[in-house]
Amino acid sequence: MRPLHLYPIGSVCNGRRELAPPDSFRETESTILFEELPPGVLDGLEPGEDIVVLFWFHRRQGYFPKVHPKGDPRRPLKGVFATCAPQRPNPIGVSRCTLLKVDHDSIQVRGLDALDGTPVLDIKPFAMGAKGP
Repeated sequence: MRPLHLYPIGSVCNGRRELAPPDSFRETESTILFEELPPGVLDGLEPGEDIVVLFWFHRRQGYFPKVHPKGDPRRPLKGVFATCAPQRPNPIGVSRCTLLKVDHDSIQVRGLDALDGTPVLDIKPFAMGAKGP
């Protein structure tokens, strides 16, 4: 396979610096600061709607084929593809978030389970049951 090249479009700012279970981020408010986006790319995003944020697990350490779900050693091991663990072949994370505010170079969301400084790869509207074009 040929390598892929991904470039962050922005980064997370939320003050969360320590690894924690994903559920602990449910009420966390984060700002995504965008870097050099062309005008208009945020047009149509409306506060109150759900969006999907794709990000890079920049602090992940290693790749493990099996992990304990949610990092809880009391839970039985599962294949990494059956979990949301950051220790994956490509450390891409995804969170469904509620959009709170849209500015010209940032958005504010609730529920993003990413740490402060996490590179953001993309955002998309959340469309449950979407079948494509």
